[in-house]
Amino acid sequence: MRFNPRFLEVADLEDARSRLEELKSSDEGVSIMAPKMVHRVIHVDNVDSRAANILKQDMLALGGEVSLPRDVFDWEKKVPVLISGNLRQYKRLVAKLKRQPFGLKVLADELERLLKNTTSAGRTLRLKGKEYPLDERTLIMGVVNVTPDSFSDGGLFRDAQAAVEHAMRLVEEGADILDIGGESTRPGSDPVPIKEELDRVMPVIEKLAGLTEVPISIDTTKAEVARRALDAGCAMVNDISAMRLDAEMLPLVASRGVPFCLMHMQGMPKDMQENPHYDDVVGEIAAFLRERAEAAEEAGADPSNIIIDPGIGFGKTLHHNLEILRRLGEFKSLGYALLLGTSRKSFIGRILDLPVEERLEGTAASVALGVAAGADIVRVHDVKEMARVVRVAEAIVGKGQGKEQRWEEPRN
Repeated sequence: MRFNPRFLEVADLEDARSRLEELKSSDEGVSIMAPKMVHRVIHVDNVDSRAANILKQDMLALGGEVSLPRDVFDWEKKVPVLISGNLRQYKRLVAKLKRQPFGLKVLADELERLLKNTTSAGRTLRLKGKEYPLDERTLIMGVVNVTPDSFSDGGLFRDAQAAVEHAMRLVEEGADILDIGGESTRPGSDPVPIKEELDRVMPVIEKLAGLTEVPISIDTTKAEVARRALDAGCAMVNDISAMRLDAEMLPLVASRGVPFCLMHMQGMPKDMQENPHYDDVVGEIAAFLRERAEAAEEAGADPSNIIIDPGIGFGKTLHHNLEILRRLGEFKSLGYALLLGTSRKSFIGRILDLPVEERLEGTAASVALGVAAGADIVRVHDVKEMARVVRVAEAIVGKGQGKEQRWEEPRN
């Protein structure tokens, strides 16, 4: 007789409860044991060295662990720490830290918020009067470049009618959102004057707004372009600069109450690929996105309208992009909807040694892994194919399993 021991992958509290119910544990047993089954390792920066030692003793007393650097006994330093424990231990740790000195009360509040942000459960994105529950299905954002020089399809849809026809094809293929852009942000590109950008995108937006109920996003860094687009029927703003380049952008989206995406970019499109450097690529991007999201909330934005994007390919090397994708789930802990844009990008070309038009399979691999890591929106050029990839990936990871389907199935 064999015992068949094996490791279990327990993703979150809901998954733990499901495992215990399969085991036929009692209701009381499920409530007690489920939090003990979900283990988390949390990285914390800038901890006072005295606080770090208190933190370690408190967590050890609860059966957890805190890993400290060698120089933690230098009382003048701020140090990073790694905390390891299950959800039950963290709950008790937070209660303890609220009574401790050296900034640990503030850390307790941050940990409490962090532990609530580990899934998309209960998060809803509202676009054009319709609610999109993010724990039920990954949204497909279809790309419509109304430019002569985009890296993937520059010039194909520069004509307004061609762009509209392309957008309607993407709708038929299953796009949940259409992202309209009139300025190329490929590496080495120059900014486009406001008038030229408006001349490119406005005829397309105005026409599409009367043809489809699918929400339209405007991809721009300029508040005037965003304002005109929203007036014409757009339901979302997608800004590669995280709204740093135009001081009017954050007040605009906050006052309009529309969803908006904050993307990370090191440098500007003109120079962003000239030797980008990070000491900790994921940690630095997460800190940047948290700061920009907090700035948006301070400007009056509803947190449910904030979408974050780590900016694959924007001021990143191949190594940086792969590290972001491996650790994509870490961005979920910020507590905002997560957008992933890998479609046809150069890192795929570097891996496969293939031109833009032959990166479909590489895109599919990155999209599938992105869905598994918790991406709420995937921004893609090949909507029909990627919609199929997403649905299979969702079925494998169990996204939306057993829940009422609120949306139509993709039309393909």
